[in-house]
Amino acid sequence: MSERDRLRDYRGKRDFERTGEPRGHRAASGREPRFVVQIHDARTLHFDFRLQVDDVLKSWSVPKGPSSDPKDKRLAVPTEDHPLEYEEFEGVIPRGEYGGGTVIVWDHGTYEPLSHDRRGRPVDFGESLDRGHARFRLHGAKLRGEYALTRFRGGRDEEAWLLVRTAEGGSRGHGAPDPRRARSVKSGRTLAQVAADGTRR
Repeated sequence: MSERDRLRDYRGKRDFERTGEPRGHRAASGREPRFVVQIHDARTLHFDFRLQVDDVLKSWSVPKGPSSDPKDKRLAVPTEDHPLEYEEFEGVIPRGEYGGGTVIVWDHGTYEPLSHDRRGRPVDFGESLDRGHARFRLHGAKLRGEYALTRFRGGRDEEAWLLVRTAEGGSRGHGAPDPRRARSVKSGRTLAQVAADGTRR
């Protein structure tokens, strides 16, 4: 499927004359794939977890946010694919627009695909997601280490996954931050500060 087709749902839900969100034009580079975790104060406050797969960011809404504690199992609900440029998006989505509210970039960086088959042979990362289980190592400013996404419920409208930190290394991590107090890795601002700047503009 082409990048244009993968972004059809994303573009169809947005009026780019009103929102500052990127329309999406950038092609993937040969560098390591990227990830981003954004905090989004929309109708419900949540974290958005996004992994670059080819020319798009595969995306999940994670209500409680990713945890670095292997004991935590985080619900992750798939959302539409986003353009690669969304990794940098921080600001206020106008009221009335899809997903209206304030967004900050809580963490971003690269990730290393780790999925393999039963014989230990590497599996294409997109294919591993299609199969319903993918392992990867995050190299972010805040999130580091091995994680896994596992689909536990199928169905087009009810698909759900679990996002977990694996027990790799055996060390105990910590949960997600208080999203109201968390600061952007990009600008150092909180949600309230980004919202206030948006209002002044």
